[in-house]
Amino acid sequence: MTKDGVKLIVPYKLKEILVTQAQLHNKVQELGRWISADYEGQELVLIGILKGGAIFMSDLMRAITIPLSIDYMSVSSYGTSATSSGAIVIRKDIDADIRGKHVLIVEDLIDTGLTLNHLKEHFRSRDTLSVRICTILNKPSRRQIDVQVEYPGIEIPDAFVVGYGLDYADQYRNLPEVWVVDTEG
Repeated sequence: MTKDGVKLIVPYKLKEILVTQAQLHNKVQELGRWISADYEGQELVLIGILKGGAIFMSDLMRAITIPLSIDYMSVSSYGTSATSSGAIVIRKDIDADIRGKHVLIVEDLIDTGLTLNHLKEHFRSRDTLSVRICTILNKPSRRQIDVQVEYPGIEIPDAFVVGYGLDYADQYRNLPEVWVVDTEG
């Protein structure tokens, strides 16, 4: 496979590119403008969800044109599986004091909605002014719980994907586009 004249070595588990670098870039810029307009003149804290959301968070905060602060947290509901267990474990909570501030949770992919619903309640209990969600990839066909996603990103089909921060057994996060994993191969 070649891309821009450069031969790519594609691991056998990757099937096809689902979302290109250009599509990701364009959506991040759009989300940045939208968020900047919505929070103009307000105190905003972005909370990135590790590890998958780190790349998106980095790009998104540079696309936002208003002052903001950031923090990260680590949660798990997948472990080493390709499907969510439904049990949410907070591995690292935020350090920032978010009382009286607007919180925007920045996530790589919203699938079942279980993790984000849990996190919204977790942050609401800290006397925040608002808690909203921004994701680069949105998979509403897999929702098990109706969680409101204020900044929904790119809607994708029910496929297992990697790249742009998303992983398979902690691999492929560094791919610059989003790939479908060949789960049958």
